[in-house]
Amino acid sequence: MNCSSRYWTLCCISLCSEGKQYKCSLVPEAQEFFQNFLAELLFNSVTPLNQKRIQMALHSKFHPSSLTVSDSERAQAGLCLRCYVSHAILKACKKLDGSFGIKKSFTYQDLLRFVLDDDGKKLVILDRECKTKLILNEDGQTKESDYSLFTVEILRTYHPSESSMSLDNWAELKTRQNQDLKKFLSEFGLQHLSDWAILNRARHRQLECLSVRDRYLVKVFHAVYRRDRCQEGQRRKCPDPNEAQLQEMLALLQEREVVINTSDQLMGELKQVAKQLRQYDVWSNIEPLEKYDPETENYTIRTDLPQSSLELSDIEEQEFLEFLHEQLRLTLTEAMEQEIQNRLRELANSRRYSPLVERFIPGLQLYYTEGRSLRDIASRFGMTSHDQAQRLLNPGGLLRGVRTLMVQQLLDKTLNKVQSMQVTENPPPPNYLRTLAEQIEAFADEQVFQKATAEIRTGRKRSMNSLYAQQLLLYCQQYVDLDKE
Repeated sequence: MNCSSRYWTLCCISLCSEGKQYKCSLVPEAQEFFQNFLAELLFNSVTPLNQKRIQMALHSKFHPSSLTVSDSERAQAGLCLRCYVSHAILKACKKLDGSFGIKKSFTYQDLLRFVLDDDGKKLVILDRECKTKLILNEDGQTKESDYSLFTVEILRTYHPSESSMSLDNWAELKTRQNQDLKKFLSEFGLQHLSDWAILNRARHRQLECLSVRDRYLVKVFHAVYRRDRCQEGQRRKCPDPNEAQLQEMLALLQEREVVINTSDQLMGELKQVAKQLRQYDVWSNIEPLEKYDPETENYTIRTDLPQSSLELSDIEEQEFLEFLHEQLRLTLTEAMEQEIQNRLRELANSRRYSPLVERFIPGLQLYYTEGRSLRDIASRFGMTSHDQAQRLLNPGGLLRGVRTLMVQQLLDKTLNKVQSMQVTENPPPPNYLRTLAEQIEAFADEQVFQKATAEIRTGRKRSMNSLYAQQLLLYCQQYVDLDKE
């Protein structure tokens, strides 16, 4: 399907589509309008057109501020955009499905019913305040719509400009934020939950990533807090554990010879376990290792993975993908720990910076938690200059060091894996090694380091929420907790 046809083919629910549960239908009215619109746009344009400019021009016609555009033309422009957006919604659902891996009890088709609700049969515009959806009848009259189409809601909240998010990315974002979809997916870990909700719904598979002591903490939390929630039948937000619950948990922990002295200490340890479980959710929902091909309507291994030299069966391919997914998490953790320890040793051995070594971890926490500038951190720590904070923390240098170590470790483990699967010679030929190294490096950059680098380059009001940032903060907190002991 070429890109232009997305403006006149609509993805909609269909129960007669042989398992897919959706179909992409031609919308003749949208096709005729778009082709005339594009011809006019090309005639009046002095520079080459791209999708962004086409969407901005369509949106300007659809938007109610366009006083010279008739309701009919506005509705038809909106119909073209609704068609376009429906493809983005479908893609977002398939991407969400892929992000949960194979161990799940739903498919992307289960998600479509929440967001793919537009059949293209009604012409819709917005009122002057851009709040209410109006249906345009055949006689040109409008009436308020009793039902809110999700495609129209995406367009209503989209404000295009040359520098803004693309319509595809906006549609994906709004799909992920759809309340009905989020409610459905909350059972599978894709929800912003409080620490207590995270602990309350922790499953056996998640507990496997915890230490024995932390598993005990979760088990007694379930024995007390989950029990009370079930008995009371509460559906509201999970409140903080009360003092009676904490004391009962402390007694149960004492029976298991887990020593925690106060309820405040127990609260702190429970929150730390919740952070680990939240991190598990983050890693469980990273970018899928496969991507959807609209031409074949199938998932294929992404081109940045080492696939060209592998001849794998479907089972071996899935095994290899799961291996890469797991090793990405492990190697990032190992590389980060190793590089931070290297950095601490260098500072401790530096005559100039050894007095500041204890500020390294707190400085990283300020930088990544609060988005503080190095100048602010220097002032807060009483340093002589911004340059001193830069040389102490050097977040860019730390990131580059972690990247170098991680890529090498991931390459070594991947090479051992493909050799154990007997899909390459031992030793492998030089060309294979070079290609594998390039692909592993590109894979690590896309999954971790591109976003982490972009965060550092952002000026004020930066938001540090990349996988790298979250893993770094988790390590820093664990380091602080161990230091207290």
